[in-house]
Amino acid sequence: MNTAKELVEQKLSSKEVFKGKLLHVFYDEAMLPNKAVGTREWIKHPGACAVVPVFENGDIMLIRQFRYPMSQIFWEVPAGKIDTGESLDKTAFRELEEEAGLISDSFEYVGHFYPGIGYSDEVIHIYLAWNLKTVEQNMDEDEFVLKERIPFKDAIGMVHSGEINDGKTVICLLRAWHWWNETRL
Repeated sequence: MNTAKELVEQKLSSKEVFKGKLLHVFYDEAMLPNKAVGTREWIKHPGACAVVPVFENGDIMLIRQFRYPMSQIFWEVPAGKIDTGESLDKTAFRELEEEAGLISDSFEYVGHFYPGIGYSDEVIHIYLAWNLKTVEQNMDEDEFVLKERIPFKDAIGMVHSGEINDGKTVICLLRAWHWWNETRL
């Protein structure tokens, strides 16, 4: 193989094998670069937005949430799925208010990433928010979180020590830390 184009697989067929409220699972057949036919199982996901809220004193707001598949509580940035027809900005604003009980008139999009490229098409969009105002949390009825202010620098230390180990939160904090310290005016 001499070019990246030679790595592309071509979908031959696709069958939806499970359709849930959030996730849809597909079983596809694809023509591989060597012309053999392979199977691909993957999850269709609506995408999500995550927000790192930064207070004037340099604290950030994280939430703690029990995650059923892992049976443990994780430190996380406020985040949630994009609802049908909803803009990325609206999702970010909504999740900040719902989970962290914060609103902001200063938002910055700092990029996106793909958390599970081997089995999902999910993309997570990262935002920073500052000039924060506290409002009442407005969580979904099946959502239970505790919120906690932590110095941004301490949260970065928690990433490096492994105390923060949710992949979404690790990536969001590192990208946001870089933007906050290197990019903003």
